[in-house]
Amino acid sequence: MTRTFKAVFLSLALALGVAGCGTVDVSKYRNEKPELDLRTYFNGTIDAWGIFQGRNGEVQRRFTVVMEAKWEGDTGVLDEAFEWNDGTKSRRVWTLKRQPDGSYRGTADDVVGEAIGHVAGNAFHWRYVMALPVDGKVYNVNFDDWMYLMDDRVMLNRAAMSKWGVHLGDATLSFTKR
Repeated sequence: MTRTFKAVFLSLALALGVAGCGTVDVSKYRNEKPELDLRTYFNGTIDAWGIFQGRNGEVQRRFTVVMEAKWEGDTGVLDEAFEWNDGTKSRRVWTLKRQPDGSYRGTADDVVGEAIGHVAGNAFHWRYVMALPVDGKVYNVNFDDWMYLMDDRVMLNRAAMSKWGVHLGDATLSFTKR
């Protein structure tokens, strides 16, 4: 490659990476109904069905989740049991804490640091870094995670995953409260 082509390519890649960093402010949904209360929705047993799509849109994995959720005051525990289409099983236990300003902070064993989220109207937006094992290695991947309450039983979830500003894929889930 010529030096000029390399410079143009690098500039374009940087511009695309920066352009991909923008996101909608959750407050845009403040008037949407039904109003989401995480402590009410994530309480009891919730079933979910999901897919992971690579950056080209191809479905690479399918999974189901059974979540047992409970709250004591402003602290909630979401115990997720995953079953993947290849028969493997995994588990993630989130601890969520509602903050005095109404935001949420969350931790789980495979989350690096804390997840930070905000609710407005029917939407919940949170961001976090997850340590994902892939082919014997562990990669810290950024999640830009959105949930939308559709009614008192159904919530839709879409999480965009990236590393170094490069979009890796998306997880899409449908939650149904029992």
